[in-house]
Amino acid sequence: MNRQLRKNVVLVAAGAVVAAALAKELRKPSKARTWTGRVFGLPYDFRRPTPERIAREFWDPDSDAFFTPHAFGVGYGLNLARVTRVLRRSR
Repeated sequence: MNRQLRKNVVLVAAGAVVAAALAKELRKPSKARTWTGRVFGLPYDFRRPTPERIAREFWDPDSDAFFTPHAFGVGYGLNLARVTRVLRRSR
């Protein structure tokens, strides 16, 4: 597959996941919409991001997970606190 085709496939797939998450929320009655959940096994969060949620996405020392849900959007971020702990132990 050439580079441009791969790029287009990734963009279409990402757009489809976002569209599915939005459709899932819009099918709910307006008072039941949380704008958070999972679609195709991926977490989504379309609430306005807060500094605390952004920081927790990338630095959550209380979690053993390497990947944490994005503070906004679909998918995961890297928990650098977990990565740091593992790297310190491997020295």
